[in-house]
Parts: sequence; structure tokens; C-alpha cells
Amino acid sequence: MEMFLMALCMSVFALGVAVAAFRAATISESSKPATQPQLPLVKAVAPTRFFSDSVAIPPAVPSGPVPIEVLLLQIENHVRMEQAAAESFLAFPTHAQLHRKTTSPFVN
Repeated sequence: MEMFLMALCMSVFALGVAVAAFRAATISESSKPATQPQLPLVKAVAPTRFFSDSVAIPPAVPSGPVPIEVLLLQIENHVRMEQAAAESFLAFPTHAQLHRKTTSPFVN
């Protein structure tokens, strides 16, 4: 009987925790106050690097959607460059080729 009561109490406690978590996860955005002030968008400042004062400026983001063909062409070029680098390393493996910087525009 004592074990049954203990299991019942633990189950009720677990059910309460589950209900509280479910309620917190399903609170709709409309119930929150909609009077949040709209702040102007500010461009984030990139942190300076330790040994360099110059920071690489990322390319400008196009204003419209980018066609899928352009993205596929960039990915294909990246894959070709990586395959060519791997093949040249396998043909003539040297320490300099192993630690050479990539010329891919996708690498930061």
C-alpha cells in the first residue's frame, strides 16, 4: 500500500511538471503585449582581430532572391576546386600543399 501511494504521488508530481512544460511551450504570441517599441535596425560591428586591424568586409547581400541555378553553379565550382586540390595532393603529397589556404569563397 505504501509503495502504491508513493508511486501515485510521484506520478501526480510528474504529471504536474509535464502540464507546466506543455503550457509554457504552447503560450501563443497574441497573449503577450504587442506594445513593444520598434527599434531601428543597426548594422552589427564586427569584432577586431587580435593581430590585425583590418577586417574582411563580407560581400553585399543581393536585394532579391538568388536563382537556384546560381547557387548550384557556385556549389559545383566549389566541389571541382576541392576535388582538384585533393587530386594534386594525392599526386604529389607535400607539407606545403597540405597546409595551403583554400581559394574557395565559401571559407571564411
